[in-house]
Amino acid sequence: WRRPEAPVPKSALTLAQTLERALAAYQQGTLEEAERLCRAILAARADHFDAAHLLAAAQARRGLHRQALAGYERALAIRPDHPEALYGRGNTLYALGRFKEAVASYDRVLAMRPNTARAFNNRGNALRRLKRYDEALASYDQAVRVRPNYAEALNNRGMSLYELKRYEEALASYEQALQVQPEYAEALNNRGISLCKLKRYADALASYDRALAIQAHYPEALYNRGLALQQLKRIEEALADYDAALALRPDLASAHMNGAICRLLTGDFDRGWEQHEWRWQTEHQRHTRRNFMQPLWLGKDDIAGKTILLHAEQGYGDTIQFCRYARLVSERGANVILEVAPRLKRLLSGLAGAHVVHARGEPLPQFDFHCPLLSLPLAFGTRLATIPAAPHYLSAPSDLVKAWDAKLRPDGRPRVGIAWSGNPAHKYDHERSISLSAVLPLLDLPIQVVSLQRDVSPQDKVMLNAHAADIAHFGLQHTDFLETAALASLMDVVVSVDTAIAHLACALGRPTWILLAFVPDWRWMLDREDSPWYPTARLFRQRRPDDWDEVIARVAAALADRIARREGGAERPAQ
Repeated sequence: WRRPEAPVPKSALTLAQTLERALAAYQQGTLEEAERLCRAILAARADHFDAAHLLAAAQARRGLHRQALAGYERALAIRPDHPEALYGRGNTLYALGRFKEAVASYDRVLAMRPNTARAFNNRGNALRRLKRYDEALASYDQAVRVRPNYAEALNNRGMSLYELKRYEEALASYEQALQVQPEYAEALNNRGISLCKLKRYADALASYDRALAIQAHYPEALYNRGLALQQLKRIEEALADYDAALALRPDLASAHMNGAICRLLTGDFDRGWEQHEWRWQTEHQRHTRRNFMQPLWLGKDDIAGKTILLHAEQGYGDTIQFCRYARLVSERGANVILEVAPRLKRLLSGLAGAHVVHARGEPLPQFDFHCPLLSLPLAFGTRLATIPAAPHYLSAPSDLVKAWDAKLRPDGRPRVGIAWSGNPAHKYDHERSISLSAVLPLLDLPIQVVSLQRDVSPQDKVMLNAHAADIAHFGLQHTDFLETAALASLMDVVVSVDTAIAHLACALGRPTWILLAFVPDWRWMLDREDSPWYPTARLFRQRRPDDWDEVIARVAAALADRIARREGGAERPAQ
């Protein structure tokens, strides 16, 4: 802020003196006094630009963004091309979540003052919130061009590179910011996030520790340190960090959610299911929550004689795992409507306890209550000893099984179904999926290998074509999961990564060998070879992070042992 440029006539001296006092109050942080004085000036002269501008700036600093925007609009009505007012207006629009308009306001500033580094930086922030990451990166690059040692822009530039999955470059940008400003806690936190993506967890911990040494009460850094510890399978330490983050910021949904995951991993279902309800507040799931007029049922209301909608909320595997609760709900005397993804409708239409099954998007009948599938364990107070783990609860019709059997070569060898990758859009797919080439050692065994996957990557498609004589693959003939269930029912063993096929095979009661990452999804728990959810599952865990070769070697050895037992007449009936 500076004093009005034009000389003040004697008749306006009182206004000029009042403005001086208002400016002094603003600079000293007594913002309400600054506002009062600006209003007094504007009451005397409605077109006083400096008073209108200062009033808006004071309101913005107090977080009164709607009033501030009106103030900036008033100032700009007097001087439409004033760059400082346009810049302040852009910041206020950003604070109000009106990011496109904020970009337009910054653009007007830059049209007049093309070397305004802070406008480039804040424009980049607005573009990043619009998920226009390439444009945001270009804007940050301009800010750094104008001001090479602009630590904030370098940090923000790293955040755009991170969103573009350019993690090494993001790390380099954070390093540049820290060279300029070594005590920059936010850059240290962001540096740790990129290091985690690069699986350099020990380095990430050191970065979070530095951030927390600078800013002890930093809930995001505590939460992120917890994530790194979780990836190192230091679960109790991770829980301590999540709890510390929540002590500082009780509404940090991601810390609640990851705390729930850790508790479920370790078998603490009592607290885990309850904390798992925070998933609806996380960035990942908040937009998928269903807002029905009917009340949510979490086990307390009497539902005898009532109709309840159980609805899928996440992936195919989650639906297959938790649809088993339909029977328990029905046993409470309720009429159960089950709503699932279209590809699961035929498979689940015969599910015990589900009176009617609808595909998502179809009109729903009237109902009295609703419950998301993954809230049912909380509703029933599920503990390890009370998991409803039937030997199987899904099946495929015999005529469909016979039709698929006719497509396979009857060569007498054991049939092994394989699934090596899941949905690439899954948040943790890079942890659970492997390439087809990783499972090729299984082809050396005297088995008939059958792909149970519908969709494959372009690289895996090339590999499948090269091994067409060794791997039966049916691709889009899997029109829905009932078709896949019929084919899986013909397998002696199913070998799968942690994806829907694993859940399907287990729900069908087939011996299913599941390949798991060093730190698996919560449902597989820790350090056990069996699953309390699926009696026919056998778990093959990574003993070292990212080492799938050793896992496949153990699977191959176990298959060889199974074949030997079969040939010797001593094969065990399960697993």
